[in-house]
Amino acid sequence: MAREAIIRGDDEEPTRRKPLDVPDEPRTPEEDRQDEELRPQRLVDVVGQRSVVERLQIMLNAAKKRSEPLGHLLLDGPPGLGKTTFATVLPREMGVDVQMTAAPSLMAPKDLLPFLTQASYGSILFIDEIHRLPATVEEFIYPVMEDFRVDITLGDGLNARTINMKLKPFTIIGATTRSGMLTAPLRDRFVNREHLEFYEVDDLAEIVRRSAKKLKTEISSEATYEIAKRARGTPRIANNLLRWTRQYADSETDGRITTSVADDALRKKEIDPLGLDRIDRRYLSTIIDIFAGGPAGLTAIAHSMNVPSDTLEDEVEPFLLRQGFLRRTSRGRVLTPAAYLHVGKNPPPEAHGNLF
Repeated sequence: MAREAIIRGDDEEPTRRKPLDVPDEPRTPEEDRQDEELRPQRLVDVVGQRSVVERLQIMLNAAKKRSEPLGHLLLDGPPGLGKTTFATVLPREMGVDVQMTAAPSLMAPKDLLPFLTQASYGSILFIDEIHRLPATVEEFIYPVMEDFRVDITLGDGLNARTINMKLKPFTIIGATTRSGMLTAPLRDRFVNREHLEFYEVDDLAEIVRRSAKKLKTEISSEATYEIAKRARGTPRIANNLLRWTRQYADSETDGRITTSVADDALRKKEIDPLGLDRIDRRYLSTIIDIFAGGPAGLTAIAHSMNVPSDTLEDEVEPFLLRQGFLRRTSRGRVLTPAAYLHVGKNPPPEAHGNLF
């Protein structure tokens, strides 16, 4: 079930979405609560995303000086990079209310109306997974974003009449992991757009250090880097690995996280020094052992591994592509020599030629 809450704070032209697009991995209420505990409370506390933070600070300063609401803001980027964090930090900086919901829960315009009527001047409405808004809700929200007006049609046929209801000016913050699935009319109504990038290891190490302090866990500087190196450039993964390492330290040692404890804990979780997990390595081994390094079709790989193809495409391949282990070609997936070496196998001579 989608989250809804109210918090008080001091490559191609996109086409219409298919109804069966694959949702992001569902998160439990406990995971959401734990994330909330570790999130920064102020913009100055945010680690990483320096360019984004600087631009948001300029927006905040200007809005405060003019005593106006922030302009509508679209945040896009892979999961776990801080879109929800920014959506909770900004209202605290502005001293306004924030309402939070997720697009899958807005099945019809009537589902959006309570959020609009409760919006106070300058408040923020955060819509997660905004690329999954149904077409009827998306069209209903256009006049809301442009003119702060709701058009409600009553009756049918000749007896139909439209009621225009004015709203107090407020800000919509949309978050999406798939900006390419947004329609152009919706995307263009966001006057501010920010793309979140993957984090550097130094930034992730600082996030791990701060999170460990909040969790009242003693951790060495070297151990923070050991966890950060395996976090795939993602703060959410870094915090999850920290929680696992903390559990391991409490269970198997005296509770202090040293480099050796972190290494043992992450090895127990089958995460190697580059951050690849068991299914990542199995993906590489499958292409090498069954398809001779590629090219191989995604469906064939998925059937060989007995894993859904959308899981491989959405969760496994993006990181392997970033690491330079995989190439997508018109004929299929092809592994690079680096992928062979990582799983302890010698690349064939033709694999070197595939780089050019």
